[in-house]
Amino acid sequence: MKHFSLERIVNCLKVKIATTNDEYNDALLVRRQVFIEEQQVSEVEEIDNLENEATHFVLYDHNQPIGAGRFRQLENTGKVERICVLSTSRKKGSGKMIMDKIEQYAIDQGINKLKLNSQTHAEQFYKKLGYETVSEVFMDAGIPHVTMVKQLT
Repeated sequence: MKHFSLERIVNCLKVKIATTNDEYNDALLVRRQVFIEEQQVSEVEEIDNLENEATHFVLYDHNQPIGAGRFRQLENTGKVERICVLSTSRKKGSGKMIMDKIEQYAIDQGINKLKLNSQTHAEQFYKKLGYETVSEVFMDAGIPHVTMVKQLT
């Protein structure tokens, strides 16, 4: 039986900024599986008119897309959106890898504050990453959410 080190497993994971149609379609593939199929969000709500103004991120495991997210710049604030990981790849640090890449991208763009709308079940995940809840619970796509913010250093 072969033993794999955690370092070797992590080295198989890579977050990329989608720069090609294929990479963007990989992000959509993951988002469709998580939001449309698993969470029953309508495709019209998930794939919206903001796609073209967003920067898309894809998490790959051995060239297979397993996570995604997008980022938009709103004046001096970055908006983090559509963070998702396939159910088979959750609880392994995958979401944190996506968030780390988006935060570094924001810093590189001169953005020092991020905002996101978190599903309430994911609120603790974002709190561990330094986000603070700044709203009451509200519904979006039939799912309870809260708005969260983080100052980047």
